[in-house]
Amino acid sequence: MRYFLLNSILVITGLLTGCRSSYKGLQRTAGDVQCIRQFSPQFTATLYSTQVNVLKHHLSGLLFFKQMPDSSVRVVFANEMGFKFFDFEFDKQGNFTNHFIIDKMNKKAVVKTLRQDFALVLLRPDLHQAYMATDSLYRYVAVPTAKGHNYYMTDTACTQLIRIEQASKRRPAVKVWMQHYNNGVPDTIQIQHQHFRFNISLQRVEQKQTNTTSTP
Repeated sequence: MRYFLLNSILVITGLLTGCRSSYKGLQRTAGDVQCIRQFSPQFTATLYSTQVNVLKHHLSGLLFFKQMPDSSVRVVFANEMGFKFFDFEFDKQGNFTNHFIIDKMNKKAVVKTLRQDFALVLLRPDLHQAYMATDSLYRYVAVPTAKGHNYYMTDTACTQLIRIEQASKRRPAVKVWMQHYNNGVPDTIQIQHQHFRFNISLQRVEQKQTNTTSTP
């Protein structure tokens, strides 16, 4: 009987802990949500050495961000031999175009996940419904979404980007770190999904001065 009672208490405690919101302590506050615009990467023609781990699969290669004349951004991922995995485009309004993706990756869920991940990296959110919040450590720009919020977390003065979280109402689903900005471009980018193994790691590659005016 005692074992049954103890086991029941542990189960209930686990359920209560599992239902606790990671954002319960957030308090709305006044502030300028536009402050996060300063962290939007200023990609012109930027190359990253890239590692992608999806479930049991691993891909490596070079990922290229290029700002186009119409202010759209192309995101192209290829291996070291030049074999292209995908070629995406985000226009100035955030609209997405899938120009190409290999058949093995051409699944609706995969394309949607990649689209959402790179939209977070480009950091061009619609801030019309955004609001400011704080906890004991950070300042949050909270952008409502269909299933929760995207949280842009900074230090209390909004001078340093801590990370970005795509979240449900209770817990983060994706975390993004962009660190070591150099001339408006982060040297490292990490994208980690919290509920399944889908991680992307990017390390900026120093490029020699070459002609980069051609379209990807």
